[in-house]
Amino acid sequence: MKRKADEAKFTFPIVTDNEKSNWNAWGNSMWPSVYLVDKKGYIRHWWYGELAWQGQDGEQQMRRRIEELLAESE
Repeated sequence: MKRKADEAKFTFPIVTDNEKSNWNAWGNSMWPSVYLVDKKGYIRHWWYGELAWQGQDGEQQMRRRIEELLAESE
């Protein structure tokens, strides 16, 4: 996962949850799930399922939302 994150030039935290602790704490029900957390620690956006499933534009939507969150003042 680290190699792929490096290739994608991700500079934000990524959670690896092999023991399902985070999965269970959040009551997650679908894999994969992508959550965007703002500067104050609030979940602001999420995407359940694969970002590009059947032509979906989930990656573009999430990237746009990441930029919006980064532009917000604290």
